Amino acid sequence: MANLQVATLAGGCFWCIESAFNTVEGVEKAVSGYAGGEDASPTYETVCGGGTGHAEVVQVTYDADNISYREILEIFFALHDPTQLNRQGNDVGTQYRSAVFYHDDAQKDAAEAIIKEITTEEIWPEPVVTEVVPIDNYHQAEDYHQDYFKNNPQNQYCSMVVAPKLAKFKKTFASRLRKQA
Repeated sequence: MANLQVATLAGGCFWCIESAFNTVEGVEKAVSGYAGGEDASPTYETVCGGGTGHAEVVQVTYDADNISYREILEIFFALHDPTQLNRQGNDVGTQYRSAVFYHDDAQKDAAEAIIKEITTEEIWPEPVVTEVVPIDNYHQAEDYHQDYFKNNPQNQYCSMVVAPKLAKFKKTFASRLRKQA
């Protein structure tokens, strides 16, 4: 029986993060959503408007017997620039902030530890601004956002932003990818 755990992560546009995690061995599923805001019923339009306080997130369900939370965080921090405040590249606004929404104290401690390591090792030239906050007000994104890159590879954003990021990810984490049948 699988030892399923959940991680909720915000690292810019959820299409990029979700696409990558859905290729990782040990990940049961990665689902795009919204977290951390006040609106009880956020939509893509209201979140993108910046007034709800939500971040675009990916909720990763993984088998902790096959991949650790630490490895999930290592992948997450490699997928985005955790030094950019309220943005990732050209995506600007609090909805694109870097955040780890922890589900328990162990996740909080692990996130704080890896941020400390990244800072101490000076992996990035600027300070890490990733928030580590308790999961709050999570909502799954609309169905058309799920597997967006897979279903819309010709979309301009997907071809110019998601595809290159995913290609780099697959090269860097080749050993962590699901085996093709």
